[in-house]
Amino acid sequence: MYILPTQPLSVYSFLSEVALNVDCRLLFCDCRRSLIMAAGPTNLANSDNLNTKNGNFICGVIEGFYGRPWTTEQRKDLFQKLKKWGLDSYVYAPKDDYKHRAYWRELYTVEEAEHLTGLISAAKEHNVTFYYALSPGLDVTYSSTKEITALKRKLEQVAQFGCTAFALLFDDIEPEMSEADKEIFQSFAHAQVSVTNEIYQHLGQPKFLLCPTQYCESRAMPNVTNSEYLNTLGSKLAQEIDVMWTGPKVVSRILTADSIQKITDVLRRPPVIWDNIHANDYDQKRVFLGPYSGRSPDLIPKLRGVLTNPNCEYGANFIAIHTLSQWSRCNVNGQRDLTLNDTVSADIKLETETEDGLSGEDVPATLSPNMYHPRLALRNAIKEWLPEFSRQKAAWGPIAKPQPAITVVPVPIIPSINTCMSLTTTTTTTSSGIAATPIVNTTQLQALAEVCSTVTVSGSDSLVNPIPAPVMNSLVSETKVVCNESIPNPITPVPIPILPSDSSKSITILNGAHVKIDKEKLLGKHKKCDQNGDSKDEEEGSKIDTLPKDEVSMNTDSSTECNDSSLSPSEPMDCNSTPNASPSHLNKCCSSNEDVAMIETSTSSGSMQIEASDALNNQINAENENTRKECELTVEDLSLLCDLFYLPFEHGGQGLQLLQEFNWLKSNAPLVMTSGAIKNKSQPEVQEWFTRADKMNEMAQAVNRLFQHLSGCNNRELLYDLYAYVWDIRGVISLLNSYIKWLAGGQFPASMPSYTQGNYTWFSKGWKETFMSGEQEPWVFRGGLTADLQRLIPVDSGNDLFIYKAPDVPTCRVYTIRPYTTQDERRVYDVCTRTCKDGLEDAHPYPEDLKDLNADCIVGPYLTLHPEFCMVVEDETGVVGYACAALDYKKFRVKEEVAWIPDMCLKYPMQDSHCDLSKLAQESLSYLHNYKDKLYVSSSTHPSSMTCSLLPSVLDQSVSKRLVTCLLAALRANGSFGVHVVMNTMDNYTHAFYGKLGFVENTHDALKGKIVMGRTF
Repeated sequence: MYILPTQPLSVYSFLSEVALNVDCRLLFCDCRRSLIMAAGPTNLANSDNLNTKNGNFICGVIEGFYGRPWTTEQRKDLFQKLKKWGLDSYVYAPKDDYKHRAYWRELYTVEEAEHLTGLISAAKEHNVTFYYALSPGLDVTYSSTKEITALKRKLEQVAQFGCTAFALLFDDIEPEMSEADKEIFQSFAHAQVSVTNEIYQHLGQPKFLLCPTQYCESRAMPNVTNSEYLNTLGSKLAQEIDVMWTGPKVVSRILTADSIQKITDVLRRPPVIWDNIHANDYDQKRVFLGPYSGRSPDLIPKLRGVLTNPNCEYGANFIAIHTLSQWSRCNVNGQRDLTLNDTVSADIKLETETEDGLSGEDVPATLSPNMYHPRLALRNAIKEWLPEFSRQKAAWGPIAKPQPAITVVPVPIIPSINTCMSLTTTTTTTSSGIAATPIVNTTQLQALAEVCSTVTVSGSDSLVNPIPAPVMNSLVSETKVVCNESIPNPITPVPIPILPSDSSKSITILNGAHVKIDKEKLLGKHKKCDQNGDSKDEEEGSKIDTLPKDEVSMNTDSSTECNDSSLSPSEPMDCNSTPNASPSHLNKCCSSNEDVAMIETSTSSGSMQIEASDALNNQINAENENTRKECELTVEDLSLLCDLFYLPFEHGGQGLQLLQEFNWLKSNAPLVMTSGAIKNKSQPEVQEWFTRADKMNEMAQAVNRLFQHLSGCNNRELLYDLYAYVWDIRGVISLLNSYIKWLAGGQFPASMPSYTQGNYTWFSKGWKETFMSGEQEPWVFRGGLTADLQRLIPVDSGNDLFIYKAPDVPTCRVYTIRPYTTQDERRVYDVCTRTCKDGLEDAHPYPEDLKDLNADCIVGPYLTLHPEFCMVVEDETGVVGYACAALDYKKFRVKEEVAWIPDMCLKYPMQDSHCDLSKLAQESLSYLHNYKDKLYVSSSTHPSSMTCSLLPSVLDQSVSKRLVTCLLAALRANGSFGVHVVMNTMDNYTHAFYGKLGFVENTHDALKGKIVMGRTF
């Protein structure tokens, strides 16, 4: 249930209640779980009847998101957790499940009925009320007897399965009636009320929920108080039917007592909150692992209930549900229910956050049980979550996004917050040469806000087009969601307006989750990590479920696939997901005993062999135990994970520290240079810079440890849910750290800040306030912390460099990018030699004296003449790639001719024996000895030149993009905004390689027999 924002944005508007929640101030309440709701407002006609029919406060989970549904097995696991934590309700409402919405009229088959009956029974066993919801609003004719009969028949069937609670959902539909309905009903609201009341009576007045079409303040027309639709619901809907409400927005930053009272007055009953605070189906870059917050427990007596609609990834919802359960244990009697199986401790010392996100004053060491504090609730939840990662659980197939896939088409260019485009800014420079933060003036910010709030669509090109999804069914398997593409999806995707973006180049189409079964991979290899993070191949058979020809099996254990971080305030919730087909994949913890290969050797003494084996086994067991402990996730790891993926309107403390440290280091980089020479490190301000650079490096290493520990956990299902998110942000943070290491060399001019400041980022005036205010829906700021970190990298036109797909199978291999040092020369030469012939090594043998010939032509001049613009990428084996550049190719060519070519001509003299060399070797010799006669590129738009290569063993497609991004940022810091590369016309691999990096052919500067490609940044 997501829509475009319609209200104008006021970035300076801060309610006191927002500030209180931002600072995580203590929220006081008296705690207990079971609560008999107080009566409604005294001015309501039927207030005495409120909540007497259905009993206690409703609190639990609604599976109401778009995209891939959860599996039967996951839902049963949820029921166990709900019981353990004292929650009592679950609503089955997955938008894209087969017969919930698209085919709502169809009855369940015997197989589906067995699964649904099993779910209802499992819920009852754990004292959880199972609400079965149906969403007929897309195409129902309210006045049709046939349609209402079909609706009754469907719900009657579910009632026969043992279900005693139901819901009708009319969210995310067009508020228009058909011509037939207009002849019968006075209004849209009257039509829905009539059908709902009839169904409610027909089923014998069970527990019943209704989700209205106007389900939040921003959708109420013209407003909540004067909405004819909502007032009709309040006056005509059976009083015992509970109405769902999301708050001020679809995703509400806070819920206030006044806003709840307002909707209560109109509906004439307290609402059940459908809470989207942890929902992530609108953004493939974000998962929300922060605590339940922004809702004072003082609201509980004013509500009928709270149902959280959490992350698409089931395993990622432990924190969301656990902290909700802690929040829910409150009532006005001041009595805490100590019989509940909870872990809330009153004596945990908790660090709060200051406005800048750093550690501030501590909460008193002894907290009363009558307090709910989000950060304290988070710490308690993390302690219980940690053992979940050690559970042995398998995962199936390649990682796939559960969220809906969206196609983005180009639109006219308008400065917007969802790109790295620069707004016109004013930058002031202090006497120390350090640039101040760019400030966007009020007029620009207001214009920007209006773009965010109201989008005018002038044509079909200003739309986000949902990708039609195959039909999904979560009720035919315990562990998988089955996708059948042979069944047409009757739901026609609706184009969605988006913010204007950069039209200077086509926007890359977002990758969907379409995956075809690769028979060769069904018995393929996967990788496992050892304690050093190495990646090893291991043969393992796969489990394959036999399905009908047109069906493919897909498990929701899969997590996500990286995608575009470019932001857009789209309304992706009216889209459907595109699930994956996948073979099974069983991965192992890096500490598994199976990692040890036992080698049998024959000896002359059997007894000696036994003793040696016993000693070896003991040693191996001890080493494995130590390795296991080193690889295990810790509370600190999970605390970092939660801070990196916190909440829709708030970054966690450690996430904010990363933003602040990088921005400070980049802004104060002039401290480490003076006219190109590095300053004396003994100076206090220089010492501070390097100290903070070390701190940035420590934080990057902490993220690396989190990534490796997570990759080695036993619970592969949970790993698949989280891997792509952690993989993505780890790469971005590593890139930031690499850029800081380059800045530490001081190889940039004093004018550097004018080249690298100006992007509209987290530190631009008004950005943070707008993000945290909650006045805009969170999909306006798509990408979360990952995108905010990316925008700090000074590559304005580099959005395409952040589009890459996570590995299909988790691996703990870590690639590190850093500045080149002279010690790297031999390894860089080796990489160049092994990739010099269109990405491969020249198969023709070379004499010993010519082994470095190709490298001396390709990469040698850069390493010798401009080492400050050379980067290397390494893994645990050493350097596996490089990227080198020259700031000004014209000047570089002059230097090369004077200081490099003569030495090379002496090193490689022309000889008659060279006629036996390969064509590539002869071309290299000709290049050196005929250098003066060679034509070269002279471009004003692409003045810099570069070369980049990686070993074929580097399969991670993001490595080359991050490597080049770091190099381009270094060129940008020195005033260059364009770079070119030159290759032979037959170099197809090299052409495709640079094409994927955003380079395009430059026909204006074409050379005979060569292809020139360039890009700006």
